[in-house]
Amino acid sequence: MPAPSVSFSAALAALALLLTSASATDIIGGALFAYAGPQGPSHWGSLSPEYSACANGEHQSPVNIVRNATVLNKNLHALTRDYRPANATLVNNGFNIGVLYEQEVGTLLVDGKNYSLKQMHWHSPSEHRIDGIQFPAELHLVHKSNDGAFAVVAILYQFGDPDPLISKIKDQLDELAKDACGADEESHIPLGIFNPKQIKRNTRKYYRYVGSLTTPPCTESVTWNVLGKVRTISKEQVESLKAPLPTDDKTNCRPLQPLNGRQVQLYDELSD
Repeated sequence: MPAPSVSFSAALAALALLLTSASATDIIGGALFAYAGPQGPSHWGSLSPEYSACANGEHQSPVNIVRNATVLNKNLHALTRDYRPANATLVNNGFNIGVLYEQEVGTLLVDGKNYSLKQMHWHSPSEHRIDGIQFPAELHLVHKSNDGAFAVVAILYQFGDPDPLISKIKDQLDELAKDACGADEESHIPLGIFNPKQIKRNTRKYYRYVGSLTTPPCTESVTWNVLGKVRTISKEQVESLKAPLPTDDKTNCRPLQPLNGRQVQLYDELSD
């Protein structure tokens, strides 16, 4: 597998430490995790002391969003996303496929606070559910503010027409699938200048709640924004996102977590 440059390696390590999305090995505890077996989600909390929130946290993600139980919050504002083209790398980190950005790619404005887009990655099937329905795939856009807070935009996908964003990286996904990678290894495929404009569409509805990262260390106080508009993805594209993963069972979704009294709020542009 091609070795990244020194500066980019440092960036990857930093992202792995903060987001647990650049490496299958947690940088602090060195504990591998998986989605099945003795390293599966029910055991994450005992794999490393740094993963304790995965077992003991009260505000964990993902959750099932029951539409009739959501609360319309007229104080919420539209999500303002300002993304621009930037150098990026397609990464197989052993448990999901993601895109890491080597420079500033833009921001998400949440309640007057700016969060910088750091990376995006896919889960299949979806981690969040709507009224108990699990979708074929889910995209997470992970943002981080200057004070270290996280905000994630989640996009759900149902089977249908191909997703334009994934169509843009089809060749690189195919190349990634050919690069054998173990559960404790990474593969990197340069994307060059990558334009994320397909994920920038305005949304008239989203669901807001406070949860956690859905991979170890399951850090809490993450602001989740699950878009109400379900987009389409082809079956072939879902297979392309799963093909590079090293495990036989290529499912990479964490089970639902209890709300524990949390409220899921609704932003609806069309409500008066």
